[in-house]
Amino acid sequence: MKHRKLHIAFHPIYAHPLPEGHRFPMLKYELIPGQLLYEGVIKQDNLFNPGLCPDEVVLWTHSKEYLNKLKKQTLSAREQRHIGFPQSPQLTERELMITQGTIDCCHYAFENGIAMNVAGGTHHAFAQKGEGFCLLNDFAVAANYLLHNGLAKQILIIDLDVHQGNGTAKIFEHEPRVFTFSMHGKNNYPFHKEKSNWDIELPDGIEDAEYLNIVHRSLPQLLEKVQPDFAFYLSGVDILSTDKFGKLKVSINGCRQRDEVVLSTLKEHRIPCVVAMGGGYSPLVKTIVEAHCNTFKVAKEVFEL
Repeated sequence: MKHRKLHIAFHPIYAHPLPEGHRFPMLKYELIPGQLLYEGVIKQDNLFNPGLCPDEVVLWTHSKEYLNKLKKQTLSAREQRHIGFPQSPQLTERELMITQGTIDCCHYAFENGIAMNVAGGTHHAFAQKGEGFCLLNDFAVAANYLLHNGLAKQILIIDLDVHQGNGTAKIFEHEPRVFTFSMHGKNNYPFHKEKSNWDIELPDGIEDAEYLNIVHRSLPQLLEKVQPDFAFYLSGVDILSTDKFGKLKVSINGCRQRDEVVLSTLKEHRIPCVVAMGGGYSPLVKTIVEAHCNTFKVAKEVFEL
């Protein structure tokens, strides 16, 4: 019998230099695996380095014109402002690696019940443009990969980042085989929201008890309605009370309990799941890393890996 373990996509390309002011958002991606290794939660063989997602696969989701702009470095100044990063070949390579990492995670999830991407959850990327630190929509590309190859028939995207998954919602607005669920801050970015299959808008200042109650109520309804055979889970930690932009008041323990509810429910229903980290913008990077590492610890405990 094959030994089951937690496979985690790690992207060493994060070490590439970035202009001043853009380094901090990337720092957590280097620190999370290091912390998990230091604590003994994982070993080196839990980590894998994906390659680059082929153009053919990217084009099942994104437009050829947009992909060409990314690869030829011809994004306009305005397009770069909307993304939030200055364009560079390394940045495009990074996004292609993140996307392939999520696809690879799908195969590991079929084997072990779950797999995780240290990055990913780039849900603000549309088919023809990027926004909000997102260039390519890795969940969307991976979902279309599964559908194209007949590996899944009904996919559920659970997006619990504090920001609405606007790009994901738009990409799949006419695709009934992918159900998009976004539970996000009502008064938060993006200020023009797209229409997911199911949106739950949260008021500013919501705390643990109310937040977790909504998660507990919503998940059974989701699974009953969608009947998915595969799920993607975006576990953003920008719901924390310490987050600079989140506007919610969820504690680190509340965030961990959220992950326990989601992952336990998916395991109970035997639905393979890929998890990506999404956002987190607390002033202290150690807070961000702790909250994200909790997601990995919960996954390992729930799935007994």
